[in-house]
Amino acid sequence: MAKQYEIKAKWLPYFLVLPQMIIVFIFFFWPSAQAILQSFYLQDPFGGKTIFVGLSNYIALFTNPDSDYLYSFTISIVFALSITFLSMTVSLFLAVQAHKKIKFTTFYKTMLTWPYAVATLVAGVIWLFMFNPNVGVIAWILKHRFGIPWDYLLNFQHAFILLTLAASWKQLAYNFVFFMAGLQSVPETLVEAAIIDGASSIRRFWQIIFGLLAPTTFYLLVMNLVFGFFETFPIVHGITAGGPGKSTSILVYKVWRDGVVNLDLGGSSAQSVILMILVIGLTVLQFRFIERRITY
Repeated sequence: MAKQYEIKAKWLPYFLVLPQMIIVFIFFFWPSAQAILQSFYLQDPFGGKTIFVGLSNYIALFTNPDSDYLYSFTISIVFALSITFLSMTVSLFLAVQAHKKIKFTTFYKTMLTWPYAVATLVAGVIWLFMFNPNVGVIAWILKHRFGIPWDYLLNFQHAFILLTLAASWKQLAYNFVFFMAGLQSVPETLVEAAIIDGASSIRRFWQIIFGLLAPTTFYLLVMNLVFGFFETFPIVHGITAGGPGKSTSILVYKVWRDGVVNLDLGGSSAQSVILMILVIGLTVLQFRFIERRITY
């Protein structure tokens, strides 16, 4: 019997966690606290003076007639939901196909996981070249084969579709890996028993496989929504830069533009705080209502 050791030093767990907590404090809690503090002030663009204005920055976002914040708020929600639905649906389908006993399965899985190694900005540039109205291969096919004058620089719908496709493609590999891991944990005996009972392939998937994938699906739902709200800035910046006009200026891009380009630090901080509250609220709602239906 192996001898067990008990560490009596009460400070050791805290010491081991300390490096991670320092990183979290420096790169998350401290910037968040600074953003909350700055949102109550009106800053001089040159950094020479600050004036306490209370909630004026928050009120101006919703009452200023020149503010396009409500539009950015709406388009951000639609954008995040579109990415989540498309990427999770396609990656689940690909994972199910890869889980089957087919030839070149290893090669197939490797090719589907490679996009995760591509930087978000690079992913945007790749799709930018394919859909470029002048030199893009897919843009040429759409125009000359299907009669669609593709131009994301002038058409909002084209720009939104392109951003959604690029962001969803970037998330495919991440979702695929987790769905594959979930599928491999599904007991084969349950599937074989359903086959013996005469259940169709569709019924086996929805009532057995997809049900056992509920924890994985829930986790990916949260992570994909967070990705859609926070991590799509490089794609928007690299492809449309918020255009045409400001039609694809999602919240995370508007925060950067107002703070860095327009030097409205107070308004930008207020927007970042609202965005943080929005994502935290969505996550809490998911854990409160959706997780209740999930059995781990």
